[in-house]
Amino acid sequence: MSTGTARDTGGEVAAYMERLGARARAAARAMAAAPTAAKDAALEAMAKAIEDQAARLAEANARDLEAGRARGLDAALLDRLELTPARIAAMAEGLRQIAALPDPVGEITDLRYRPSGIQVGRMRVPLGVIGIIYESRPNVTADAAGLCLKAGNAAILRGGSEAIHSNRAIAACIRAGLEAAGLPADAVQVVETTDRAAVGALLRMEGYVDVIVPRGGRGLIERVSRESRIPVIKHLDGVCHVYIDDRADPEKAVRVAYNAKTQRYGTCNTMETLLVAEGIAPEVLPELARRYREAGVELRGCPRTREILGEDVVVPATEEDWRTEYLAPVL
Repeated sequence: MSTGTARDTGGEVAAYMERLGARARAAARAMAAAPTAAKDAALEAMAKAIEDQAARLAEANARDLEAGRARGLDAALLDRLELTPARIAAMAEGLRQIAALPDPVGEITDLRYRPSGIQVGRMRVPLGVIGIIYESRPNVTADAAGLCLKAGNAAILRGGSEAIHSNRAIAACIRAGLEAAGLPADAVQVVETTDRAAVGALLRMEGYVDVIVPRGGRGLIERVSRESRIPVIKHLDGVCHVYIDDRADPEKAVRVAYNAKTQRYGTCNTMETLLVAEGIAPEVLPELARRYREAGVELRGCPRTREILGEDVVVPATEEDWRTEYLAPVL
């Protein structure tokens, strides 16, 4: 009986995703022809809805955080999941920044004449329906919706189950913005189910979805790459490096390197490895080490770094450290 239930559940999820795909395809046709003014009006309306509903977003996010702590999510994942007042305001500001960008649709570049006298160029056109699969960070819902909308696309957004309440609340703001501007509400759809079968179904919807964009950890990226029948635009690990050249402004270099590591530990664009030219290392490393230690950052370094800073300050770096994404106060 359990096998039958699982099969029925999988069928329900597949049917649900099929409906999302059909609605997205219909909306994509309208979005491809949407005027710039309507798209920008929708983005502004979304931003205002997020501001107006900030308390509701915070309440929904609190439910996700409580559930995440109960599930034992680590500090880095909880940080990604959290929507602080500043992050909610940043979502609204991000949508307004997208609205201020030039409309890419219809832009023509690389015009040139062929020997026959015909003029040939490249015109930027919408992709169609974009499926975006991501983990933890609910603010991606607003960012992805805004970017897809501006470029004249429809989007199906599948966030992580740990952010389901936050994503639903943000989706309501997005839908309100689309409706206020007279654009199809189905232009951006957030997958409502947390069933993992929804991801598999989305990856097989080549009749409705034109491209898949995964954002998350190695496991997610590898699964999407392996299972998708649809073209995938992907990244892999976010092991970000910062290099300080021996001709760099030392004061500016220290500020940049310190901020790159300590602003947030749990994001994929956080610095994980610092490379310093030997000529400037004795000048910048002591000050950086002092700041990092005050911030509680554990330092792991090469023999020369340990010689400059002291073996009591820096532990030896292993070969594995140079390719590790810590998502933690470790450098």
